[in-house]
Amino acid sequence: MAKRSIFEEVGDQAKAGPVMGGIDRKTGGARGAIRLWLVLLFLLVAAMIVVGGMTRLSDAGLSITEWKPVTGALPPMDQAAWEAEFRLYQDSPQYRLMNAGMTLDAFKTIYWWEWGHRQLGRVVGVIWALGFVGFWLAGKIPAGWTGRLLLVGALGGLQGAIGWWMVASGLVGDMTSVASYRLATHLGLAFVILGFLAWYVLLLGRTEGALLQARRVREAKLFSMSTGLLHFCFLQILLGALVAGIDAGRGFPTWPLMNGQFFPADAFYVPDGAGGSLPVWHAFFENPGLVQFIHRMSGYLLFVFSIVVWNRGRKSPNRTTRGAFHVVMAMMVAQMLLGIFAALTGAHLHVAITHQIGAILLWVLILRARYLAQYPLVGSIRKGTI
Repeated sequence: MAKRSIFEEVGDQAKAGPVMGGIDRKTGGARGAIRLWLVLLFLLVAAMIVVGGMTRLSDAGLSITEWKPVTGALPPMDQAAWEAEFRLYQDSPQYRLMNAGMTLDAFKTIYWWEWGHRQLGRVVGVIWALGFVGFWLAGKIPAGWTGRLLLVGALGGLQGAIGWWMVASGLVGDMTSVASYRLATHLGLAFVILGFLAWYVLLLGRTEGALLQARRVREAKLFSMSTGLLHFCFLQILLGALVAGIDAGRGFPTWPLMNGQFFPADAFYVPDGAGGSLPVWHAFFENPGLVQFIHRMSGYLLFVFSIVVWNRGRKSPNRTTRGAFHVVMAMMVAQMLLGIFAALTGAHLHVAITHQIGAILLWVLILRARYLAQYPLVGSIRKGTI
């Protein structure tokens, strides 16, 4: 029997109904077990994002100045090893320009944050590899899923390389933190991986036949609008990373104005170290006022667009889909309030991390609503609009 993709138009299969059971029996694989494996990976990646945020906000990300993917799994085991690691950090610009005089005990605190972040990455890689190889050797991967599961692993490997590319930017010249655009790239890819994992978990929650049947009544317009909302949310996440990368959230602890002004003063000025200013384009990455202003304005627009999408979603004939968009709107309101609170507190550590967790929740909830627009639950459709 020819393999069918779950993304194949149902109209191209006039006789899809009678063969659905055959599809599920011959190509189903270990859907439940793979789904649990992906849920575990999802939780670990989400934890990595949170720990990464703590690492950045505590200025711990540059405490380990070497990239040792394998041997770096072991931390310093004795006093001599700790002192050697500390000497490497003392050669970094962050120590010389920001933390001169730091004690070894203080260094250990920031070291453990960065080591924990990297260690989580190693754990994710090992769990992915063991799971993929195990399911593949057992012949339990569903038809059409090998490439998808390989993609997750490839993106994870790329993420490790980008992580070091990011850290390396903070170890040269007079840098005391990583380049903000590299941080945004690193965080953005983390959310891409998280998105793929969440989408695959949702798809594996139903059989291929059930997905084919559900797609017959898909809400194309709502799916398109929720896709746009997902992309807009991703842009806002990247802008938030730029804010965090240069500590832009700490300089304007007021709302709705920015220190009494709608548009911050000297928004396009970035000192060049010689009394002048760098070209204007640098300001979009390095001027705290301009970066935070863009993040705020984008947040307002995202909120307005989410209302438009929610208004469409609440009219869905599918009760479960309507509920999903209600939850998205509620989380959007909560995330906006968290963002305002983060600004008012000057990006206090706990508030900023809660705001980042809110971004993860919002991201996943939008994905779920998008999924239900594409694959409505048949049971809810039969109940009509009740």
